[in-house]
Amino acid sequence: MDKEKRENKQYQRQAEKQEEKYAKKQGQRNHSYVRKAVQAGWGILTNAYLTGFINGTVYKGPLKNFCVPGMNCYSCPGALGACPIGAMQSVFDGRKRRFSFYVVGYLALIGLLVGRFVCGWLCLFGLIEELLYMIPTPKLHIPEKLDKILRYTKYVVLVILVFALPFFIRNEAGAGEPFFCKYLCPVGTLEGGIPLVLLNEGIRSAAGFLFKWKFAILILCIAASIFIYRPFCKYICPLGAFYALFQRVSLLRMNYDKEACINCGKCAGVCKMNVNPVKCPNSTECIRCGDCVKICPKNALSFKPQQGNMPVKYNRGNTKV
Repeated sequence: MDKEKRENKQYQRQAEKQEEKYAKKQGQRNHSYVRKAVQAGWGILTNAYLTGFINGTVYKGPLKNFCVPGMNCYSCPGALGACPIGAMQSVFDGRKRRFSFYVVGYLALIGLLVGRFVCGWLCLFGLIEELLYMIPTPKLHIPEKLDKILRYTKYVVLVILVFALPFFIRNEAGAGEPFFCKYLCPVGTLEGGIPLVLLNEGIRSAAGFLFKWKFAILILCIAASIFIYRPFCKYICPLGAFYALFQRVSLLRMNYDKEACINCGKCAGVCKMNVNPVKCPNSTECIRCGDCVKICPKNALSFKPQQGNMPVKYNRGNTKV
């Protein structure tokens, strides 16, 4: 009789574990759906100028004086706001070697508040990359050493194409030349270039080598996104690089509870940005998607506002303010 009771209790515990595991997995799946819905909803909201899609024109109303926090091309027919990177380049005054601090200060404020949260929740192009990665194909694993080197590319793009060249090289109007937008950005090609070429006959007839060059970069980025998770975000995006500068000091932070952690490794395994939250919970590569928080069986990870100078716990007892 005692043996039967023990077996029943053991069976009950196993059933409870299975239910908990299923609930956790379902919660993680729902979280992914919610995040993608937020990304899509934000993309629709900030590109809601339907007249532009009908007439092949660009909105130039008062809302264009404000930047959206994520990558979104100014020239997209539906765009209601300005692109932060485009604005950052265009505010340089090449004649006096000065620039407006409005855009930089606005983006710095966002970075100080939420770090790279924008990358994970409010970037339409990031959503497109994620959807492409969901195509069932063999995935490409970039060797860790090479991956770390490539991650610095976005900082090079930020410093050279977004800051340095527009500051020293000006166009005919005296403003900084938008080198990143003009020669490299695949977001502008997808959201602005292609729609305008298709909808506007004048622009279509004027499209030349530069459009073909940008189109080739877009195709390369799309193809890479099928095999590599968010390659543009990891290796090229200057906006992600800019927000990353504030990741470790932002108000919104990842909190790691060493006492609750059982070192199961699930958080590092689920992270597609190749971040180990246990070793570095506020890594500059983390896009605050929250997948690691949802999969943790002991709730050892959480997002919390930074409180004063309270230290953030790390895995080996180290602290980082």
